[in-house]
Amino acid sequence: MNTFGRIFRVSLFGESHGRAIGVVIDGVRPGIPLSVNDFTEDIRRRAPGAAGTTARREDDIPEILSGVYKGHTTGAPLTILFVNNDTEPSDYQMFKDIPRPGHADFAASLKFLDFNDPAGSGHFSGRLTLPIVAAGVVAKKMLMLPISATIKEIGGISREQLGQEALPDGGIEETDQASDASLWKDVLAEAKSKGDSLGGVVECVVKSVPAGLGEPFFDSVESVISHAIFSIPGVRGVEFGDGFRAARMKGSEHNDPFEPAGKGWAKPVKNGAGGVNGGISNGCDIVFRVAFKPTSSIAASQKTYNFAEGKMTTLNVPGRHDVCFALRTPPIVEAMTAIVLADLSLLQ
Repeated sequence: MNTFGRIFRVSLFGESHGRAIGVVIDGVRPGIPLSVNDFTEDIRRRAPGAAGTTARREDDIPEILSGVYKGHTTGAPLTILFVNNDTEPSDYQMFKDIPRPGHADFAASLKFLDFNDPAGSGHFSGRLTLPIVAAGVVAKKMLMLPISATIKEIGGISREQLGQEALPDGGIEETDQASDASLWKDVLAEAKSKGDSLGGVVECVVKSVPAGLGEPFFDSVESVISHAIFSIPGVRGVEFGDGFRAARMKGSEHNDPFEPAGKGWAKPVKNGAGGVNGGISNGCDIVFRVAFKPTSSIAASQKTYNFAEGKMTTLNVPGRHDVCFALRTPPIVEAMTAIVLADLSLLQ
């Protein structure tokens, strides 16, 4: 399935090195002001350019094909297209015979009977996160909630280790890809010099979340956000609030007593649950972290299997790849979060 959501529904199409990629969004409220310029900032944040990112360069100019009339959404399905220009499919032909370690090449070939497009990983590519970011822009306009994601760790080295302290209220500072790459420039340069890659951790905070979103069990806020976040290529883990640290805490440490919050309202003191209790938003900030794996396509030599020749071989992956694609993921994490919350808000 390439569709996510019940009422606010997002459907992706296209391949990394095909003619175009895009998204169809159902459930968009009518009357929302929307123009091409609204997409510029989040698309810029996702685009390569900083040290440690791919050399592939695309214009990434959105073309709105339907769902907007006289500068406002109509309520009809919204279709947004991005043309691919900077493609080099020849870099990927060898992966039919020698699937890349850590990539979808082998599984995709089995799933789609070897008819899948291998160029740039086809429909499995991180390139497909561009239309997700576009859908996120629309979802943010519907929600009007502050959603902010930032890099917390690259290559096992945290901001705190580099002297960048977290904000005392659990919030996060506004950062961009260039400043993040500069902060971790030494570890990025070392990995690149060895033909290797790095992973990272992104933290997302959503403020002013209304209480009562989500359902118990299968449509809990954490369940649906995790479903969407794990759809981002390269995600290896998601944790809310205290996360895995909660397994090492006592109940007296993890439990979250309430305190007055004015106007007869109360809220948890520590927000160790990350803004969700029983699968339902409790009025606190939603806080979660996402672990991204190292980029699978690396220049360093790897021993793997050549299916055409029936023997082990040495693989050196050609092409243009990120040393650390996690640098480009904060706007993608924000977008997926906005898509989920927009859908949950319409289900209320």
